[in-house]
Amino acid sequence: MTDHANELFLGFHPPIATITINCPEDMNRLNPISLVQLGEMVATLRKRDDIQAVVITGSGDDWFSAGLMNAEIRAGMTKDDVIDYVVNANRILDDLESLPQITIAAINGKIMAGAAEVALACDIRIAGEHSTLMLPEARWGGFPGAGAPHRLPMAVGHAHALELIATAKEIDAKEMERIGFVQHVHPRGQVLAAALETAQAIGANGPLATRGSKTIARARREPGFRAARELSDTLRYALEWSQDVDEGLAAAQTGRAAKFTGK
Repeated sequence: MTDHANELFLGFHPPIATITINCPEDMNRLNPISLVQLGEMVATLRKRDDIQAVVITGSGDDWFSAGLMNAEIRAGMTKDDVIDYVVNANRILDDLESLPQITIAAINGKIMAGAAEVALACDIRIAGEHSTLMLPEARWGGFPGAGAPHRLPMAVGHAHALELIATAKEIDAKEMERIGFVQHVHPRGQVLAAALETAQAIGANGPLATRGSKTIARARREPGFRAARELSDTLRYALEWSQDVDEGLAAAQTGRAAKFTGK
């Protein structure tokens, strides 16, 4: 049995803190328990005036994270459970995004589904040359519910964002960098070190300057972002009770192609 209490680690090395998703036997996937743990870590970090940069990464070099759920896990949850999980994820990732510290996602391997939304809630993203990105939710009749529809366009632009979400295609690190999902790409095994180097450079500078700059940058986009976030939660309720979601999950469980009707 997996010990959920040990799936996330928070380490302090002022002026840097590091969150490590440590569940390699399940592709570093988050779950309802570890998601709450992430929220608690974010709340702790908000109070730490000695921390100026936060790095989030996954254990090992194969997976940053496979996200918050997959079709099999989701099929074992009630619709109300799914909505509660997604809404809670939205709240926690909003809190992550609003941290006063500069946050860096060290994408040290594959990143999928909700994990991409964790990375999008960070200020800076770097990846390994072997990393890949995929948002597969449309194959299940759903859309990413924890931030991608509103954060991804801000990172890569409207067209690239809709293409990634609507096609559910997988892209490599070179393409991730080209479209702006990540700012830098590093060799396998060197991603965390590169993120820590950047974090150290941030931490060596004036915290009033770095924190103030982040506050200004967030204020610039807040009005449109808030409306999009609220719309995401509203549409999620309608989506969960659609025939397409039921069809998508049934198809995923049986390995057949889904037949969506838009209802």
